[in-house]
Amino acid sequence: MVLLAILHMYYQYFSGRYKIRNEVLWVTGVILGTVTILEAFTGYDIIFSERAELAISIAASLTNSIPIAGPVIRDTMFGSGFSDFVLRFYAQHVFVLPLVMLGLMAVHFPRFMVFDVPMVMAICGAILVTGGVFPIDLGFKFEPTVPPGITVPEWYLTGLYAFLRSQYDKFVTGVLWPGLFIGSLALVPFLDRYKKFSWKDRPLVTAFGITGIAQIMVTTYWGFYIPSDTTIPLVQRLVIDPIFFYLVMILLVPIGFGFSYMMIKLAQESERKAKLNKEKGPKKVAEIQLSQKWLNWVIVGLIAFQVYLNIAAYNAALSGLNNLSLFFTGIILMVFAGIFHIYRYAMSESKKPPPPPPTQEHPAVAHAKVPEVAKETQKELPKEAPKAETS
Repeated sequence: MVLLAILHMYYQYFSGRYKIRNEVLWVTGVILGTVTILEAFTGYDIIFSERAELAISIAASLTNSIPIAGPVIRDTMFGSGFSDFVLRFYAQHVFVLPLVMLGLMAVHFPRFMVFDVPMVMAICGAILVTGGVFPIDLGFKFEPTVPPGITVPEWYLTGLYAFLRSQYDKFVTGVLWPGLFIGSLALVPFLDRYKKFSWKDRPLVTAFGITGIAQIMVTTYWGFYIPSDTTIPLVQRLVIDPIFFYLVMILLVPIGFGFSYMMIKLAQESERKAKLNKEKGPKKVAEIQLSQKWLNWVIVGLIAFQVYLNIAAYNAALSGLNNLSLFFTGIILMVFAGIFHIYRYAMSESKKPPPPPPTQEHPAVAHAKVPEVAKETQKELPKEAPKAETS
């Protein structure tokens, strides 16, 4: 869910969709993405594994570092004991944050949350298939009496974890800079003054976006990386050299701008060649049209496959193969999306008017065309004068 939200945000960013009087949609989308990360954060914290305990400790420390209101926010979010913490985080995960997300969705979707059913089913199915093929490991249960092993937060928080490991002020690295990043994203529609929408026509905005993606990728990798040399003390293995770390962050700016310039030039050259080829003549696109009979057979075959998948998912669940059952359930949703799409295509084809019958050419007449010479010689003869009647 977090990955899809990030991909959707950057798609809207590079395509310039926020320029079509969609400033409110963009701002609510940025807030919705932030709430989505908080929803995922509270979800994997209530299992209370070693990774969850690390994330809770870091979050409580960052919240407490906020000037003036920090301790109050910490007590409100985390409570004052284990039972209080579990109750508060569970309420935030299943009630408070979902309610906020529903309110933001009501504003974010302009057509009152009208969804394309096949697309929603296909995306949900792909998520379930991914979860079945790559199941999430719950990790080791946190034991207060056992020294915790080396662990890192979830992938969408490891970039922030890398900044914290640079040993700079935790309020600046863990609260201020992420807040500035989110605020700058929310202000993009008001700062982008380019008239066109394509990323090729907005070089500065494109360069900032590519640079941001590069920095996120580098910091995410850095957050995961911990030297494997066990002879080094654990504290030293976790610390990232701040000079080298921030030097890399600075060097990524000209590299990102240079890469953006190269990509824009290549795209413009490709467009120029495409225009030249278009002037030579349009390319013929082959169309594939299925008859109504074939469409019916395809739908029947997919329905039979759907029945088989339901039986397979049920048997896998009874056998305790939860990941396999999840995989089959995802395939079921994707096949349902295919059936729905093919049915909709068949209905649209049935409503089209039948093609006009081909015109029959009349047989050529042998003497239909008179030579031009004959036309010139054919002149209207003068009328003869009436003869006088003889008595």
